[in-house]
Amino acid sequence: MVTSKSYRVKIDEDTYSVADPVITGLQLLDTAGKRPSDEYLIFYLLSGGQLEEIRLDETVDLRQQGVERFITWRSDRSFRFVIDGRRFEWGVPLITGLKLKQLAGVDPQTYGVWLEVRGGEDRPVENTEMVDLNAEGVERFFTGKKTTTEG
Repeated sequence: MVTSKSYRVKIDEDTYSVADPVITGLQLLDTAGKRPSDEYLIFYLLSGGQLEEIRLDETVDLRQQGVERFITWRSDRSFRFVIDGRRFEWGVPLITGLKLKQLAGVDPQTYGVWLEVRGGEDRPVENTEMVDLNAEGVERFFTGKKTTTEG
């Protein structure tokens, strides 16, 4: 007797049911209607909050417990950066200070984020500020508790 089981995936903000427990990046993009698929990037949201780019021909095993989550971007390249020593990948060249804090897993109200400037003074990044990841090399960020001085 063959039973038909479906697996749930969340792609961007929508949830889908798929029959195949091992699915390719291309199949995930097709499921979400992201066409032409070669113009999109798809990232697997890992349990620690990091993103891992999935190639079109690469497979993902959906048999883990829970709903597997994916994020897509219409883009032709990904961008790498480091926060607090952990490497992240991102699908577009801009990212906000708030998103950096969320990816680092810190409280946005009590923590700040800084862009490491080699040979210069590290630069604070505000929550609404957009940081351009297009610069040569890997951007490095770090977080820390905000300090205030009463005046």
